[in-house]
Amino acid sequence: MDIDAAATQCREVIDLLNEAVVADRTFFEDLLVGLLAGGHVLIEDVPGTGKTLTARSTATVLGLSFSRVQLTPDLLPADVMGSQVFNQRDREFEFRQGPLFANVVLADELNRAPPKTQSALLEAMEEGQVTIEGDTHPLPAPFFVIATQNPIEESGTFELPEAQKDRFLIKTQLGYPDRGGERTILDRRLARDAATPSVEKLLESGTVQSLRDVPETVSVEGDLREFMLDVTRETRSHHHIRTGVSPRGTQRLLEASRAYAVIEGRDYVVPDDVTRMAEPVLAHRLVLTPEATVQEIEKRELVREIVEDTPVPTVQADASA
Repeated sequence: MDIDAAATQCREVIDLLNEAVVADRTFFEDLLVGLLAGGHVLIEDVPGTGKTLTARSTATVLGLSFSRVQLTPDLLPADVMGSQVFNQRDREFEFRQGPLFANVVLADELNRAPPKTQSALLEAMEEGQVTIEGDTHPLPAPFFVIATQNPIEESGTFELPEAQKDRFLIKTQLGYPDRGGERTILDRRLARDAATPSVEKLLESGTVQSLRDVPETVSVEGDLREFMLDVTRETRSHHHIRTGVSPRGTQRLLEASRAYAVIEGRDYVVPDDVTRMAEPVLAHRLVLTPEATVQEIEKRELVREIVEDTPVPTVQADASA
């Protein structure tokens, strides 16, 4: 698949998703970047903003299988991954797949799962497989996890460790719609019989796999690679940041920038791609100093400040690696 065809399909996916979920276009772009770059997305937002609807609609539009895991404090790893069950008829154990065995998995309220279950899920995200009693079982391809967190409740939750947040390519949020957007939600509800909106299937599983291959053809000039390094390395010496972005985070910024270039219809990355993706890719990887935490300094603001203070290279339109 070429860049133009990929960009067209990305635009069509976003347009269809926007028919079901009222949100800023940048939110859907973040979601698609996570998919195209082969990563996973963490959505942190208050209840009722459309997180579950977003995940289900994404699977439908992409023509992929969907599974929802409602995470609770008593959930065990086997409840998510699957387990060996004794078959009385055949007198032998057989593997019963858990809800992880789907193309798009919604891990709802991830911070309610106990640490052991969180770790099992994150390992599956990283490896694309699960191991049960010594047997390895590959997960479906493509495999895309959309996890959600509720930031307003602490009772019965297990905060996701900073090192595990690093496993998500993108952290984003829907936010409350503006007045016009919320009016649109009401108008759309009156125009249908069902409480929940639905979307049409647009792509096939094989097409999604082809889309994920396209970012690998996108070139990144040396000056832009240096720009990415300047930004991420600055996070390691900033006075408000205790632990900055890891080398893995730098690589994820590269991958996300290439994926965003595809959405924009280009086979090369420009500085705007990097600055656009810096906040959703880097902010959740930072560990702030106690002083910055007390002052309630926002991680995204720090990333924005670092990007603005970093000299931006000039890249020609015919950029090549």
